[in-house]
Amino acid sequence: MKIINEQQIQQSYKMSDAIGDVTALLHAKQQGKIDNPHRTVIDFPERQASALYMPSADKQEELAGVKVVTIFPDNPKQGKPTTQGVILLSDATNGEHVAMMTASYLTRLRTGALSAIATDHLARENSRVLAVIGTGAMAFEQVLGVLEVRDIETILLFNRTGEKAVRFKEQLEAFGVQPQIEVAASAKQAVESADIVACATRSTEPVFDGNDLKPGTHINGVGSYLPHMREMDETTIARAGKIVADDLAGVQDEAGELIHAANSGNWSFEQIHAELTELASGRRAGRESSEEITFFKCVGAAYFDLAVAKGVYRKAQEAGLGTAVEL
Repeated sequence: MKIINEQQIQQSYKMSDAIGDVTALLHAKQQGKIDNPHRTVIDFPERQASALYMPSADKQEELAGVKVVTIFPDNPKQGKPTTQGVILLSDATNGEHVAMMTASYLTRLRTGALSAIATDHLARENSRVLAVIGTGAMAFEQVLGVLEVRDIETILLFNRTGEKAVRFKEQLEAFGVQPQIEVAASAKQAVESADIVACATRSTEPVFDGNDLKPGTHINGVGSYLPHMREMDETTIARAGKIVADDLAGVQDEAGELIHAANSGNWSFEQIHAELTELASGRRAGRESSEEITFFKCVGAAYFDLAVAKGVYRKAQEAGLGTAVEL
C-alpha cells in the first residue's frame, strides 16, 4: 500500500487535474458505471461536529474507495484543523488496499472542481466579479475553481469576522491570484455587485438577501451539507431559473435550504433542473439567457472523492510518490 500525504498531493495534483478527473467521472456516472451507496453521517451535537463515511466504486476501472471525514468546528481553538479526512483506495479485482491518502485538501479541491464545472455551464461568459461569502477552509478552492473557467477581474470577500476576510485576501495574494481583491463591508455590498456568488459557510440562517441578486447571477452553494443548515433564503430559490444539484439523492437528504423551501410548500424538488452529470454530458441545458439566475447546490458524494483519489493514485504510480508500507 502507498501512503500519500497532504504535501505530496498538493505538489503534484492541481485544480486543473481535479476538473478533468471529476468531469470524466461525471460521464461515467451518467453511463451507469459508478456504484455510490448512501453515506453514513454520525453527528456529535454537543460539539456541533460530524463524521462522514462515504463509499463508492468505479466498476469500469475496477477501483473502490471510502472516505472518512470529520468536521469539528471548535478544533482551531486547539490548534487542529476543522476538517480531517482520509481516503482508502482498493483494487476491485482482488480486494487489495492499494493506497491511503489524506483527504482534507482533496475534499476542498474536488468541491472547487465541481463548482468550476457548474460555473462553466451556468455562469455568463462575461462574468467578471466574484463575491465570496464565507472565507473559511472551503473557500480558497472555490475561488481557484471559478478562476479556471471565467476571466474574473474583481473578487469581493465578506466574512462575519472581518479579520478572517483580510487574512483570506492576503492568502490569495500570496498564492498569486491576479484579480483585484477587496473586502466588502457587508454581504449585501458583495452580492449586489457580483456576477458569480460563492458561498462556503456552515450557517444555519441565510447569508444574504435574494433580493440583492442582480439578473444573470450564478450562485455556488457548497457550505451547508446538513438539513438544519441554510445558506440561501427562499427568495434566492424562487428567483433561480435553474437549480442544479451535484447529486440529487444527496441534495434531497442534506441540502438544508432546499429542504426548508420544500417543507414550506413554496418549492418542490421536482423543480430541480438537472444533476451536474446531465449538464456535463449535454443531456440538459446550462444557461440559456443572460438574465436568468442560476444556483448550483453541492453537498458532496463519495464518487467525487473517488475521482480525485484515482487521479492522485495514477500520479503516485507515475512519479513514485508516497511511501510504500506492508500492512
